[in-house]
Amino acid sequence: MISEHPRVRFAPSPTGYLHVGGLRTALYNYLFAKNNNGKFILRIEDTDRNRYVEGAVENLIAALKWVGLEYEEGPDKGGNYGPYMQSERLDIYKKYAQELVAQKKAYYCFCTPERLSQVRDEQQKQGLQPKYDKHCLSLSAEEIEEKLKNNVPYVIRMNIEPDMKIAFEDVIRGSVEFDSNIIDDQVLIKSDGYPTYHLANVVDDHLMKITHVIRGEEWLSSTPKHVLLYDFFGWEKPVFAHLPLLLNPDRSKLSKRQGDVAVEDYRAKGYLKDALVNFVALLGWNAGDDKEYYELEEMVEKFSLERVNKSGAVFNIEKLNWLNAEHLRKKPDEELLSMLKDELEVSKYKGKIFSDKYLLLVIEAMKERVSFVKEYIEKSPYFFEAPEEYDQDVIKKRWKEGSAENILKLAEKFSALQDPVKEDYETALRQTAEELGIGTGKLIHPVRLAVSGVGGGPGLFDILYIIGKDETISRLKRAAEKIKI
Repeated sequence: MISEHPRVRFAPSPTGYLHVGGLRTALYNYLFAKNNNGKFILRIEDTDRNRYVEGAVENLIAALKWVGLEYEEGPDKGGNYGPYMQSERLDIYKKYAQELVAQKKAYYCFCTPERLSQVRDEQQKQGLQPKYDKHCLSLSAEEIEEKLKNNVPYVIRMNIEPDMKIAFEDVIRGSVEFDSNIIDDQVLIKSDGYPTYHLANVVDDHLMKITHVIRGEEWLSSTPKHVLLYDFFGWEKPVFAHLPLLLNPDRSKLSKRQGDVAVEDYRAKGYLKDALVNFVALLGWNAGDDKEYYELEEMVEKFSLERVNKSGAVFNIEKLNWLNAEHLRKKPDEELLSMLKDELEVSKYKGKIFSDKYLLLVIEAMKERVSFVKEYIEKSPYFFEAPEEYDQDVIKKRWKEGSAENILKLAEKFSALQDPVKEDYETALRQTAEELGIGTGKLIHPVRLAVSGVGGGPGLFDILYIIGKDETISRLKRAAEKIKI
């Protein structure tokens, strides 16, 4: 049963960039919130100071904004349940930890790292699962008082009772049950005074009125500790949903270290945000049909947690490339024009002037042939400069004895044309072939090589019309001179 206005959160740690797995978690939270008239909240879980990376919060926020996942509450937006940075909420966690200590649901632990290491080694030798041996649970009130007074370093641990079954319902996985004997007495407050993920997470989710916790499968084994904390505090538990792992094509776990899986990397490579979001949505979810192309609004409309799969989702870069091409083709020409201009500004053609009319013709000619905006330039540089070199394989195959003379004849024919359109070039070429007594192919292929430097591309007469009569003639003359066989 979904509460009337659910509240969900994306709660990343600022340890670097937003990775694809994090983007999927954020996206599913966003889609669920929007589909159910709820609120999507950003909270930064920055209590692990060893892993904190300078600038990471700004990176996360910039990446979310770029892909269009707008949150209603967050560190830079405020809201009724702030602060939204955990490092600014330390007093809150201490208060709740002390509450648990007072109720004997948690206890002070003064064990040194050396002792903990020794206990762990002994347990491993005996083939036991390493966990804390509750040594400090038996300290008297006086001993605790004394150690605290003498500033002996301590942590606060959960007091997990043995022989209990901890069960909860997961929207994606169904009924999940854990045995408390395999759960360690989790540290809640570390010796530096900062809370661990477990305490901060539960306290914040409760105080921020989070109704649904949607997160990656790697947190599933932590959930029994969280369920116990809710019970310890007497708080209502949220609905849990653990998302499937992301896998490489060989079904190994997608690692942050395996290639560029940060959103920024995909942006830098020229992927469209719409395509990336569409692709990431399909890593574990489908709407129950065979459809693969989605705009964000459409996904909001169709999304449900019940249609998220349990099994791992394979990350297939070919599918992302295909989606990028699909999204690119569906963009209005005006938007493509703006994107192409931006791309030209960071290319070697920076500062070279091309009219909008000209660039729109290039877009029309190349639209079906590109998957990325940068490919308008990479796949057809001949629209932006005359070729300096000519493909040797094409020369061998297509440039015959007499080709130079033939294209110079055609250049003469072209020079007589007045404001030619595409069809005029075609008519002139056919007439010239007839006059020379050769098949049109004997002219078409050398002309293509002369004007583009390559053997493939859009229709030849499209190219000639776009670059124009003077440029065409200039390129034909230059090739006739330069290409030797």
